[in-house]
Formats: sequence, structure tokens, C-alpha cells
Amino acid sequence: MPVIVSQIITKVSASNDEITAAALKKLSLKPADAKVAGVHKTSLDARDNSSIKLVSSVWIELHDKLKEKRLAEKNPSCTYADINSDSLFPEKCGSEKLNGRVIIAGFGPAGMFAALTLAEYGFRPVVLERGGCVDERVNAVEGFWKGGAFSEETNVQFGEGGAGTFSDGKLTTRIKDPMCRRVLERFAEYGAPEEILTKAKPHIGTDKLRGIVKTVREKIIGLGGEVRFHAKLTDVKYENGTITSVTVNGSEKIPCGALILAIGHSARDTFEMLLRKDIFIEPKPFSVGARIEHKQTEVNRSLYGKQYDNPVLPQGEYQLSYRKGERGVYTFCMCPGGTVVPSQSENDTVVTNGMSEFARDGENANAALVVSVTPDDYGRNPLDGVTFARSLEKRAFELGGRNYKAPACTVGSFLDGGGSLKGADVSPTYARGVEECDFRRLFPVFVTDMMAVGLKSFAGKMKCFGDRNAVMTAPETRTSSPVRITRGEDLQSVSVKGLYPCGEGAGYAGGIMSAAVDGLRIAVKIIEKFDVD
Repeated sequence: MPVIVSQIITKVSASNDEITAAALKKLSLKPADAKVAGVHKTSLDARDNSSIKLVSSVWIELHDKLKEKRLAEKNPSCTYADINSDSLFPEKCGSEKLNGRVIIAGFGPAGMFAALTLAEYGFRPVVLERGGCVDERVNAVEGFWKGGAFSEETNVQFGEGGAGTFSDGKLTTRIKDPMCRRVLERFAEYGAPEEILTKAKPHIGTDKLRGIVKTVREKIIGLGGEVRFHAKLTDVKYENGTITSVTVNGSEKIPCGALILAIGHSARDTFEMLLRKDIFIEPKPFSVGARIEHKQTEVNRSLYGKQYDNPVLPQGEYQLSYRKGERGVYTFCMCPGGTVVPSQSENDTVVTNGMSEFARDGENANAALVVSVTPDDYGRNPLDGVTFARSLEKRAFELGGRNYKAPACTVGSFLDGGGSLKGADVSPTYARGVEECDFRRLFPVFVTDMMAVGLKSFAGKMKCFGDRNAVMTAPETRTSSPVRITRGEDLQSVSVKGLYPCGEGAGYAGGIMSAAVDGLRIAVKIIEKFDVD
């Protein structure tokens, strides 16, 4: 088990070899002392933009194990850490008989990583994905963005790779699960840049994600699994409190020994079906608001000062938050050099989200500016949060002119109580176009009041947020699932054994990384419980 030495301070342009050498020097070690050594994580410290630094941690395994132990004990910057993700997974399968296939509903990050892991243990899982494969999906989505027809089954929310496929591909998370390492390793193995293994804020980009998800699919199939597209879970059957079968597309029944519900946060019709089947669902908090766009150069200038155009520095990104009483306002899913994209999953609605390619080289930056909402705001019946979000999306469709344009205004106009785009110095990137709108016609007053509070607070932290000519486009309603499909400590539904609610749609994740980790955790539970034969 190697030692991790932290707080290695270097110039921003330092190579991995230079960072590793600095760590050895800090510990008074010679290169020959190390059996292996490498960069563990790197992050940028730009709090003082007159002296921007790279802060790293390095893992070192010594030939002399006694010396290694003393280092970890005596040096406060050193800790022991196991970076071998294989140790997190069972050596063999369980002994309980599996009465039917393992079926996974949804092929986003949660379903993908669950299916891949189960396939590697020989379980031959069946994946049901309601949308199309990634190539078909890209054609459908880009066709709609260019003014074509909208598909309720193959769109930004539904299809191979899940909602994250049309995003910045962020692999950051607040969870501290050691399985995060396995997710990063798998992404790198299947085509992601190796830098994601060492960056503190790794991202893949929508362009690279599209190829990776196809590679994962091919691996699952090569191991004996199945991935079926345009295959929508429409019913579940259970007897004596245990899952027995599922129905696909309203007619095809498949015997099922275990069902992983990795359906995503937008599978509203599936939530309704589960509720009809007496599977326990409860409402949960989520957030709503708008996308705010600045010029990327102004974000960089706010963060890096005079070094804003230094080519060594990455495109600037931020995460801001403010709380007033019980309600919070924060930025979410910031996309450097990206675009605001149409992201609805239902006809006659408008939904926004953000997307970047790996290079992050677009003119604008965007982020969600969102306000927390709770069942106290919208109701305590299981699907009241869905109803609340849908009402905003339908109202936005009306306010945008009923042609999929999105409501928009400048920051200054919004703060002054209006809804104009006059004076905007940012060109909105929303593909279907925007329509001027006072957001007070769209959102409840508690949302718009808190958005205004957030804008004023954030302007004191980043200069670009004081730009009254920045543009906001609404609504952002898919920050997380408005429901939780409640599960117990065994990760099974509290209503039905053999049913495993998983990922964002079940209310147990928020983003690609945490959803993928949740898929891994459930796969491990199934592997430990059931005999693959």
C-alpha cells in the first residue's frame, strides 16, 4: 500500500515528473528509494491570481517498507492509501439461486457500470434502454436542435449513455467513495484521456463520451450481456414481495431474478407506473432556475486576473453558493467554453441544460443558476415535484412562442424587474433560439427573489457576475430527480425484494460519477448474493 504525500506546490506548467521529483525532495528521498511513484491528483490554486499555483498529491511506494511506514507516521502530509480498486470487489459470487436474468432498466452511467461489472462476473445481464443507440441519438438530437421534429423516446434525456452524454462530461463528485477510482479507470480504459486519473476536476466532454459509451456497450455484449434499444420498461410483476418478471414495450414479458432501476431523473412515466404498482416512492428536494451565460474570457479574467489569457491555464470554472434561511441558491453543472442546449423529454415543453466538448473552446461559458425547492413548496404527494417541474416547462413553452424557443433576458433587466435582451453582450447559444421574457411570469416569486439574491452575492465573489449584460435562459428543471424510490440498507426497494433502485432517477446520485458508483455498489450487492450459475 503506497504513501500519499499531499500539498506539493509547483508552478502551473510543471510536468508529472517534476511534481514527483518535488514530492521525493520534500520527504528527503532519493529517486532510487522509490519502487514506484506517480502523481495522484492535481488541482489549481487561483485564490491569489497574482500567484497561481499547482497543488498536487503524489503516491510513493518504497523498497524499504519500514521506512515507508515511518514516513506515514511522522510526516503530517503523508497518509497510507490503497489505490488498487480491485480490492473493492468480491473474489467470488454468492450462493443464492437467481430465478431469471438480471435486468437493468436504463443505460446511463448507473446502468452502464452495473451492467459492465455484472458481465465481467459472468451474469450476462439484459439492458433495456428506451431510447436509441448513441449514433441514432446524436442524429435525433442534432436534428431537433436545427429545427426538426422532437422525439419523446430518443433525446437528450433518453438513449445510450443517459443525460450525461450531452453534457460537459464532468467526473467530479462530493462523495468520498473509494469506488470512484474504478469509474475513472474504466473511463480511461475505454477511451477517456489519461489525465482524468490525476485531475482534481476531471471532465471528458460530450464529444469523447459518445465514443466511450459505444465501447462499453460492445464490451458488455462481448462478455455475454445484451443491450436492447427502443426497449421501454412498461410493467413489473412481483409475487410474495419478490420480483418475478418485467414487461417491455407493453407486451414482451421477461422472467427477472433481479431488476436494477437505473431509469434516470426524467423517466416520469416510469415513476407513474411504479407508483401504480404500489412501489414506495417519496418526493425529494431538487432545484430550478436558469442557465447564465458569460463570455469565457470574462470568466477567466475574473478567476486569473492579468493571467487570464495565459495558455498554460485551463479554461476557468466556478462553483458558487449562498444560503438565506432554509433556502439555497447556487451554480450547478458549469460548462466552460460550452453551449446551452434544449433538453426536454416531453412534447410542448422547454428545458435547458449545458454542454461542452473536451476542448472547452467555445466563446461562452454557462452554468445553471438554481434555487432549491422542497415538498413544502410543491406538495408532499409522491409525484408533486414532477408536476411542479412540468408546469414550469410547459409555461416556458408558451412564453417562448410555442415553437421550442426558450425564455431569456439579460441579468440587468431581470434585476430591474423586466425581461429584455436589449444591450446583451453575450450571444445566446440555445439552439432553438430565445424569446425575451420576464422570468417572474415563469417562476414563483420565491424562486426569482432568490435568484436575484444569488446574482448580487456572486457578483461580490466573481467580477463577471456583476455584468448586467450577461444572458439568462430558462428553465433549468432537471438538476436532480424530484423523487426517491426508497431502498433499504441492502439497496433493495423497501417494497419489493430483488428490485434495486439505482442512480439519479432513484434519488441516490447526482452526476455521472456518483451515478456510476451507485451502479457499481448495486452490482457488488448482486454478485455477493447470487450464484452466477
